[in-house]
This record gives sequence, structure tokens and C-alpha cells, in this order.
Amino acid sequence: MTPSNSTEIPPRFRNPDLPLEQRIEDLLMRLTLPEKINQLVHENNAVPRLGIPAYNWWNEACHGVGRNGRATVFPQVIGLAATWDRDLVFRIASVISDEARAKHHAAFAAGLHGQYQGLTFWTPNINIFRDPRWGRGQESFGEDPFLTGELGSAMVRGLQGEHPKYLKTAACAKHFAVHSGPEQARHTFDAKPSLKDLYETYLPAFEKLVRMGVEAVMGAYNRVLGEPACASRLLLEEILRKNWGFQGHVVSDCGAIDDFHQHHKVTDNAAASAALAVSRGCDLNCGCTYNDLNVAIQQGLVSEEEITVSLRRLLATKFRLGMFDPPDRVPWSRMSTAIIDSAAHRTLARASAAASIVLLKNNGVLPLRRDHSSLLVTGPTAASLTVLLGNYFGVSSRLVTIAEGITGRVAEGCRVAYRTGCPLDGPMAPGVNYTYSTAADCEITIAVLGLDPSLEGEEGDAVASATGGDREVIELPSVQLEFFRELRRHARKLIVVLTGGSAIAVPEIHDQADAVVHAWYPGCEGGEAVADILFGDTNPSGRLPLTVPYRTTDLPPFEDYSMVGRTYRFATREPLYPFGFGLGYSTIIYGPLELETTRITSGEGLKVAASVRNTSDRDAIEVVQCYLAPPPRPGAPLATLVDFRKVAVPARTSVTVEFQIPAIAFEQIGDDGQREFAPGSYRVTVGPASPGARAQALGAPEASTSSVLLV
Repeated sequence: MTPSNSTEIPPRFRNPDLPLEQRIEDLLMRLTLPEKINQLVHENNAVPRLGIPAYNWWNEACHGVGRNGRATVFPQVIGLAATWDRDLVFRIASVISDEARAKHHAAFAAGLHGQYQGLTFWTPNINIFRDPRWGRGQESFGEDPFLTGELGSAMVRGLQGEHPKYLKTAACAKHFAVHSGPEQARHTFDAKPSLKDLYETYLPAFEKLVRMGVEAVMGAYNRVLGEPACASRLLLEEILRKNWGFQGHVVSDCGAIDDFHQHHKVTDNAAASAALAVSRGCDLNCGCTYNDLNVAIQQGLVSEEEITVSLRRLLATKFRLGMFDPPDRVPWSRMSTAIIDSAAHRTLARASAAASIVLLKNNGVLPLRRDHSSLLVTGPTAASLTVLLGNYFGVSSRLVTIAEGITGRVAEGCRVAYRTGCPLDGPMAPGVNYTYSTAADCEITIAVLGLDPSLEGEEGDAVASATGGDREVIELPSVQLEFFRELRRHARKLIVVLTGGSAIAVPEIHDQADAVVHAWYPGCEGGEAVADILFGDTNPSGRLPLTVPYRTTDLPPFEDYSMVGRTYRFATREPLYPFGFGLGYSTIIYGPLELETTRITSGEGLKVAASVRNTSDRDAIEVVQCYLAPPPRPGAPLATLVDFRKVAVPARTSVTVEFQIPAIAFEQIGDDGQREFAPGSYRVTVGPASPGARAQALGAPEASTSSVLLV
């Protein structure tokens, strides 16, 4: 941002060799109060007299640079969660930040400083996917706090880079902290979790990202325990800054400050809302409510010093991004736009999509041969482009549909037919449907069913959702289920590919189909990735990052933020598919669990190991999961994921996987939200899914278990 035609000695804030604090204070001294206030809204005006151009803080990078034209579109976040692969998520985030840098500097060179063209990205969404009806759950890493924290951390590391001085881009943990629908009520509701649930489920991932250095935290729209999340003493002052020591900036969700007076009714007007948010530590307003800070100062509701405190934090982010430094000092300022949507990035997108796909059932029909005589591809999402994208997406130069991917994989001579089959939702047209006779005439039928982003997503995006983006039921749309039933009567071999960003209850399809896979919203190379799995080019290694219930009626009320009856940790009803479950094409056997001791004391951790053997002739990738079940007590989780490894297990060999369970895993959260010593017998499980007989009933290997006594 340094003016190239200036011959004067640059001000101290332009000197990249000075300490950061000195540069910030120099710039603060030069800004007028109106200029300071403007810097606290997401759309910053230029300050020509200081050579500072305009800047817009609002950018998205959920699974690729979003809403800013051409970009590599990776699988939607819930699909990335299904990879259970920290390194892969880090590599994807590194590619996203590469493309972000290239796009930003190209826009800057062209004099463009608009929305979605900056370096501050409001990613990742680390809310807990507590209820599968939530439309935005697709943006999350699933239902488990540990998995969310691990993969969210990998995303932040890839986005922010690991340079000692500069941020590659600035990441943001959102939406702090108890936020997961309903979408229609997000501007008005008050989330009232117990302190136990707050500290045990809703906060851990945020704490992990804060302590590992995420630059920003975004507050939620709703209230939490009576306070607006973007002006919560408990969340922002006590927990975030005092207890966790957060040094970055806090940004409101977009329009959330207006909700204070318009919906929550905790203030009377915009000036009071702006003053309340700033005084509680919300530094940046996505919106324009902070323009009324001028009025708030005149009325004595907020001071200039409080505004300066927030601006100091925001300027620190800009300086760390290199915005006031010569380009040759900033490592990524010469990033070429040739990398955007490049062949190498698309290769990674394809590999990540294949790694995300979860094989839920296989009676032996998969993997397919390329030389089948005939094949039918049908279903309302088979040829859909939007089903590749999810939400918060960029636009790739080429989008490979599932129908295209499958058709491109079969050998010449295989007769391939495609028919839509049925609508995505709504009634089936009366009369003849040629799909059924075509299925009867084909050796293999692949039905691509499920959801697309019109049925689930954010308020305002899911245009076919009657509930603002959420789903009222988690079953397949009735027209698709009716279509499946008739198709099953005619198809010789029937494979179902499910699309969507959340759990879909399909017990009838599981019972009657020959194979079932979940492909999520798989990104720009999604069709190729699905074909890689179906035809055996890639051994399935995706695992569910959420529990799939049998039916909607198995769920607690959507509006209830209690964790009782939710997720694998607290639900007692048998699921259709358990958390962590997924099959492959190899035969895996878990050996006995080895504990370094069977008796520990408070403050001690535990080292455990298990052998994982591949008895088949095909190399495998196995997600080895370690769970801890505490002694029975009221409100205790049934089991908790404490670690995982995604490991290669070559054909006819075994590997040993070790875990170091930390001492904190043996503490329990009490009703007061405090950690407490919980002696007794703990059950350790290392296996292919969350503990329970259901995974083995579905064909997963038997887990290894043992017990340790905490005294």
C-alpha cells in the first residue's frame, strides 16, 4: 500500500523494521475520530492523505476461495471432515490461501478493493453439528468437539501459514459459541445450554483454535444465556480474553449488532447497540451499525479510548498481513494467478473428494468392472452442478458431475444410459416413467439421490427449504423414496450414491440396495472422485463425522440446546450408521489393545497401542479411532473420541498404532462447568468407529477394548 511516487520520508507506520506496537501507535496518532470509527466497520474507506486505500474485511473460504470468481472448489467442509485427515485439510487450506493471495494481489494491482477481494477470511465454521436438521451443518466439521478442533486447527494453519512475521491470510473461528440453528430464529433465540454442555461440547474447539493462534473470532447472531453473543461478558470478556488470553480481534456476524435493538430488544437503538458491542470487546462490525458510534460518543455511551482499543487489534491484523509493507517484504505478494484452479490444485480436489466418500454398505457389487455390458445412471442429483458446490463456494472453470465421472470411466462398448428418474422434491408426474424399463434392461443401475443446496443451507440460500435453510425431517424426500422403491423392483443390481451435507435417514435403502455410498457435496472434481470409488481406483477411506439416526423422531426437539440424546456421546437410541463408521474394499482386523498400565492416578496420561492388520490383497487406508468411556455417572458421555490416526495398511501386512491419551481426558465436566477428578474404571476402545455393536453389525472390523482404573 506504500505510495510509489512519494519522495518524502515515510511515516513510522510504514517502516517494516520497527516493532509492530510502535507502528500501530504511530498510525493511530494520525487518524481522526471519524476515520477510526470507519475502520471498525467491515468496509473501510480509503485515507488518501496517508496513502491508505480502501479495504473490505468480508471474505469467505469455506472450501475454496468463495464468491470471488474462479477458484478451486474442494469438497464441502463436512466432506473434509469425513476424510479424518489433518494433513490433507492442512494441504487444502494451504492451496486456498495460495489462491487467495494470488487473487488479492491481482485485484489490488487493478485498483479493486471490494468485498471478497481481501485477505481476512471468515473461515472456519467450528460450531458443533448437534442436530442433523441444521442446514449450515454442512459448513462444519461434524458433531464431535475433538475432531472439529483437530481439523479446524489444520485449516487455520494452512490459511495463516507459518511465517514468523507475516500472516498468509487471517482465519476466523466462527460462530462463537453456541450456534447451530434453527436458521429461521437465529436473530431472535436465546441458546441456553447447561454449563456442563457449554464447557464440554460447545467451547472446546474454539479454545483449541484460540490457543493455537487463530487471528479472529466471529460472534453469533443469537443470545447465549441471555446475552447477545456479540456483546457477551461471559463469552467475550471472561472466557475468550481473560481465561483463554485471546489477543486477536472479534468480528460480529453480518448484521448481528442490529439484532440487539431490532430483535433481542436489549438496547433501544443503533447507537446503544454499537456502544454495547464495542465496550464488550466486539472490534469489527460486519454491517454499518458502528457508524452510529459518533452518536454514541456524543451521548457518553462509549469513549474514544474504547474505540481505539478495538482499532488497535484490527490494525495488528492488517500489519501482520503486510498491508503497510513494501511488496518485496511480503512472501506471497508475487503469487501468480496461474495457480488458480490449476491442474495440480484440481488433482488435490479430486483426491480429497475421493478420501471424503463414505462406503456405507457393499454386498460385493463394488468395486465395479469397467467392462459391464450396460449401465444406467439415474436420480435427481446425478447430473447436477449445484450438488458439487454446497454453499460458500467459488466457481471452477470445469465442474465434473457424477454422471459425467461415471460415464467417462467405463470401457468402450458398455452401453451407458442416463435418466433424471424423479424430481429432487415435490410430486412425481403421472404416467409412464421410462427409467424403470431402462433399469430392467441394464446390468448395473446407479441411483444418485439425496439433497442439494436448495434444500439445506443458510437462511436466504436454501431457496427450496420451507424452514429458512433447515430440514424439517432427515428422511429422504418422499418422491425420491417412492422412486427408489419402484426402481428396486426393476433394477438387477442397484447402487445408491447419496449427496448432501448432513445425515440422511435411509433405513429402507440400506436394507434393499446392493451398495450405498455418501458423497456429500464433493467439489469441482466430484464426478471423477465418485467414479474413483465406484470402480475401485481408490479404496474407500471416508468415515462419518456425524451420527445418522434411523428416523427424525429419534431426535430431541431442534430448539433444545441440551446435549441429552444427541450425537454418539449422549444418544442412547441405536443409530442407522454410527459416528466414525465407514467400510472399504480390504479386510481389516484389529489386534489386542496394549496398555502401558492398568492403573493410573489423577494427573497421569495413558499410552495405548493396537495392531491393525490387512488380510486382503489390496492396500488400505484405515482411520484408527481411540475412544474413552468414563465410569457411569449421571450426565457422563457414553464415550468420547480422544485421538485418531489415518494410516496406510499395505496388503498382507500389519501396522502398530499408538496413542497417548492425555491426563485431561480422564477428567469430567461437572454441572457447574468445572473439571473434576472422576475416579473409577475407564474403558479404552481402539477401532474403526465409535463404540457399540452397530458398526460390527454393518460389517466394520471388531474394535479392541480394555480397561484402566483411575484412582
